[in-house]
Amino acid sequence: MPCGGDAAVSRFGYDNHADYGRPREARGGIKAQSRRGDFGQNWWARRWIDVLDRFNIASRIARARTYARRGQVLTIDVGIGEVTALVQGSEPRPYRVSIRVATLRPDDWRKVASTLGERPVFAASLIAGRMPDRIEDAFGEWGLSLFPAARSDLRTSCSCPDQTNPCKHIAAVYLLLGEEFDRDPFLLFQMRGLQRDDLLTLAGLRLASSHTASALAPADPLPEDPEVFWGRAYEPDPARVVGIARIPAANAVIARRLGGFPFWTGSAPFLPTLETVYSGTASAALDVLVSDAE
Repeated sequence: MPCGGDAAVSRFGYDNHADYGRPREARGGIKAQSRRGDFGQNWWARRWIDVLDRFNIASRIARARTYARRGQVLTIDVGIGEVTALVQGSEPRPYRVSIRVATLRPDDWRKVASTLGERPVFAASLIAGRMPDRIEDAFGEWGLSLFPAARSDLRTSCSCPDQTNPCKHIAAVYLLLGEEFDRDPFLLFQMRGLQRDDLLTLAGLRLASSHTASALAPADPLPEDPEVFWGRAYEPDPARVVGIARIPAANAVIARRLGGFPFWTGSAPFLPTLETVYSGTASAALDVLVSDAE
């Protein structure tokens, strides 16, 4: 029975505020990058987490943090106006969580997009993939809100037997969403009804047309056969090697610019782990190069 309602005891006999037992171990789940303290680093991620405060479920947050950090949330799928997830609880079968978010009407998106496109401070941030600091002003001018403004803007359900809504399983998904918004703020727009590319198009911020993109494409496609590729496209010539080989001062630079991997499931944080791999690979490559030169 989906969680919901205010009854003190469900038809299964569970106390709403009781622990139904330790959750089963979840393998390959999504583990929060935050190991302690609050979830969400940027203002828009913290604003999303603030939505939990309006639910007045402080007793659920501690358990939700534990679920999020232990990797009990197995999957999260963000779609237009809805987030679905699987959360491993104490039962053998994972619970199904659904978070439905009220979407804005197409006319409302056009109004907001016109404001975003007209102001350089908004346009520059959106093109760079960042959330503008005062973007809520663009929504407020039209009597709208980027974040859910009322309880009716969010409809949540979970297949667990808990009668309280939202339950700890839903709250754990909320917390992980907050972390993911840090990495990709455009997921907020998607939840409210518009994909990033569509938003940029409405705002007149598309920098390259398909014609331009095709003009920049290589005229001669690279061969799919690895032997043909390496034989034709890469012919090492020692005489062409110049400069000094050294270990880069910074590792995983491109990965750090892209941000964390979406809903990372590793036991260690994504970027530090990748930086360690890059560092070790660079050292090993330098050793090989030096040994070959001797």
